[in-house]
Amino acid sequence: MKHDETNNTLDAQPDPGRRKFLNTAAFAGLAGAGLSVGLSACKQEQAAAPAAAPAAAPAAKAAASGSHSNIHLAPGELDTYYGLWSGGHTGDFRVLGLPSGRELHRVPCFVPDALVGWGHTNESKAIMGTKADGSLKYTVGDTHHTHASYKDGNYDGRYAWINDKINSRIARIRLDYFICDKITEIPNIQGFHGIFPDKRDPVDQSINYTTRVFCGAEFHLPMPNDGRDLESPEKYRALFSCVDAETMELRWQVLIDGNCDLVATSFDGKLAASNQYNTEGGHHYEGMMSAERDACIFFNIARIEQAVKDGKFTTIGDSKVPVVDGTKAANTDPKTALVAYVTVPKNPHGVNASPDGKYFICAGKLSPTATVIELAKVLEWFEGNLDDLEKSIVAEVELGLGPLHTAFDGRGNAYTTLFLDSQIVKWNVDAAIKFHAGDTSAQYVVDRLDVHYQPGHINATQSETMFADGKWLMVGCKFSKDRFLPVGPLHAETEQLVDISGEKMVLVADHPVRPEPHDFIMFKRELLSPKQVYDINDFPLATKDPKEGGVTRNGNKVTVRITSLAPAFDPREFKVKRGDEVTIILTNLDKIEDLTHGFAVPKYNINFIVNPQETASVTFKADKPGVYWYYCTHFCHALHLEMRGRMIVEA
Repeated sequence: MKHDETNNTLDAQPDPGRRKFLNTAAFAGLAGAGLSVGLSACKQEQAAAPAAAPAAAPAAKAAASGSHSNIHLAPGELDTYYGLWSGGHTGDFRVLGLPSGRELHRVPCFVPDALVGWGHTNESKAIMGTKADGSLKYTVGDTHHTHASYKDGNYDGRYAWINDKINSRIARIRLDYFICDKITEIPNIQGFHGIFPDKRDPVDQSINYTTRVFCGAEFHLPMPNDGRDLESPEKYRALFSCVDAETMELRWQVLIDGNCDLVATSFDGKLAASNQYNTEGGHHYEGMMSAERDACIFFNIARIEQAVKDGKFTTIGDSKVPVVDGTKAANTDPKTALVAYVTVPKNPHGVNASPDGKYFICAGKLSPTATVIELAKVLEWFEGNLDDLEKSIVAEVELGLGPLHTAFDGRGNAYTTLFLDSQIVKWNVDAAIKFHAGDTSAQYVVDRLDVHYQPGHINATQSETMFADGKWLMVGCKFSKDRFLPVGPLHAETEQLVDISGEKMVLVADHPVRPEPHDFIMFKRELLSPKQVYDINDFPLATKDPKEGGVTRNGNKVTVRITSLAPAFDPREFKVKRGDEVTIILTNLDKIEDLTHGFAVPKYNINFIVNPQETASVTFKADKPGVYWYYCTHFCHALHLEMRGRMIVEA
């Protein structure tokens, strides 16, 4: 490891008072556990007590004066970029406009949503998954990472994907309608954390778009996890999984040593990678931090798929998914290896691909370093032309305390969050490589910016494409403390907007967000063409003419076809008998943009919406005799309040 204690690191650290304040809780937690972590190579003075909260950073004050007023859009003015955000515990997928930071939409995925009826309609239940009795299999989620499909090194506007860490599910969002259309539960894993789509086919280079999504499992388990080896953690393993982008079915899994955290993919499609923070296989956190170096594991996709094709796989438990052996012991020969383990320090949290396609960067978290790995050299090792895999490391330089995630501006600069320093550090990758090679005059740290507080994920406009434009950067801060009006013990989190168009970073806006979002991407609005009205032909159950509506009975199963056309439902009333199983199929026949209808039935726990030309259905038991007014819940017309009808349940 190269140490820069002159110009690149220590001179630009925050003042001692600020650092002591920000690090008190973190260091106290480690000390309270009786640990001596040391934050490899950093010897900072431990804080004794919290100081007063620091004032706003000078950059923030400058921004408030109006020098960056272009972020405040005029009425009717559209944002330049879309932002796709994870929703955290709410289990949804969020859509923001940037640079304004306005939240435009939430797409429910893993958790029921009362606004649209997600988890209540028959269609959404089929996507989410149900038990034998028709109830939802899961009603909680924990979304962390979201990424979108590629073509020619840029986003193509087809799909986005998001993970559910709790229940090992991956959801796909159609970006033409901004709806979740498929959810897949991944077998044999827990702690499903990182995801990333491929950017090109690893074998057929003419396929220059996304065909796979890679998924990393963070927690290691007995294999299979059926009650065996419960008290033998040394036998636990983790899996790296590949999901087909179109079918959303599992293609294959790789059994590995250690675990997976986040995931990155190369622009040529040949490599996927995951940083590993628990190569020790510890089952308590002390054991997870015992090694000074962990790893970034690289997956040779073409070889893995050839091994599956050749039948060189096994299966685990009841799963039929092919599993190939990616353990170190089975992959010692570079010319046949399916995976490669590059060592990095210490408990890395994040691996990110540079827009030029040359490097993956791992941030050290418990080491103050970032490690730059040259992908061409990893491929050389796989070909047997590099004698030592560690030679793929072309830079390992100090940045500050708690480096987590990295973004890029397309001008050769990287931006890494420092969780413990509550900073973003801007550094030049080429200069870092020169410094690591021995040129101590190379100034790789370009700028530092205080943020508020404890930053985690970071991304810049177009950063994860070949067309990073270096305009705006967003950073997600895990603690907001004094940034917003207090609303009780649960604080908002802070998404902060930074102007990176110049040499110096400028903090220009704070945006409070509901906890707890994680990762996000930002891209130019012209890459998407969302549809404003559904195609009624996409819905097999659609009632295209009100004359086709009404009630049909098959024993005690009753189907009621209803159409909505502002300001009326048709039919305006229907009768069923107590004990009937009732299915209501509602089609919105309005074709006008933004004319959505809702449908609610009191006392029956029914509330959902249908957008223009959309059809949705619900099924329930009519077990309470009486009159029940169904009504429109979504304002649609001057006679919106009058838009209702009667469900009469006869005894």
